[in-house]
Amino acid sequence: MLHAIIETGGKQYRVGEGDILFIEKLNVNDGDEVVFDKVLAVIGDESSRFGTPVVDGASVKAKVIKNGKGKKIHVFHYKAKKNERTRQGHRQPYTQVQIDSIVG
Repeated sequence: MLHAIIETGGKQYRVGEGDILFIEKLNVNDGDEVVFDKVLAVIGDESSRFGTPVVDGASVKAKVIKNGKGKKIHVFHYKAKKNERTRQGHRQPYTQVQIDSIVG
C-alpha cells in the first residue's frame, strides 16, 4: 500500500489512495480535481522517499466531493464582577476531498 504525507492549509496529512479527508477550505468547485504538489514523503511497502523539504516529481491527485462548514462552536468571554459577557459563534469552512492517485 502506497502512502504519502502532504501539506495543505498549514497542516500535514498522511493519505492513501481512496482516503476521504476534511481539509482547510480551497477555492475550488464540487467535482473538480486538485493536485497537491507539496509532498513531504512517499511511503511504500518496500521503499520510502523523504523530501528536503519536498519530494521532487511527486504529487497527489484528489477529487473534491463538497465544500461546507463544520459544526458551530460557541465562544464565550466572561469577566467576573464586571458584568462583561460576549458570546460569539464560529463555523469553520472545509473542503472534503477523496484521494485518487499518488504519483512519485
